[in-house]
Amino acid sequence: MGKTLFTIGYEGLDPERLTGALRGAGVAVLADVRAVANSRKRGFSKNALRTGLEEAGLGYSHWRQLGTPKAGREAARADDAALLHRIYCEEVLETAEGIAALDGLAALAEGAPVCLLCFERDPARCHRRILTERLAQRGFAVVDLFG
Repeated sequence: MGKTLFTIGYEGLDPERLTGALRGAGVAVLADVRAVANSRKRGFSKNALRTGLEEAGLGYSHWRQLGTPKAGREAARADDAALLHRIYCEEVLETAEGIAALDGLAALAEGAPVCLLCFERDPARCHRRILTERLAQRGFAVVDLFG
């Protein structure tokens, strides 16, 4: 069995439940894969999230370059998985910057248990699913956490 990669969406969670789910799964580093690491939800903007995780003994890493472009986020909100997939692959994963970021994320996950974070609770409605499909091809088993 290869390495395990976790994912979680913070929709419906508070920072304490997020931290509890990560610790319970043995996650060492939260990889924030939002293009824009801001949130109207308390504790989920980049600096507050990093601080809360560090206080809980967890690492934080922001992978802005693996975030979804605005059109992709709109497709996700409209529950158009095919359009999200096309936009995300063309505009992110098939670019030099996206390929380099995916390689970096894979290297991070080789060295420590990593969990990908975005907003959507359901990973099937999020670009996390596309990322984990690519990483599964590199030998990662994927576990979706729900807090």
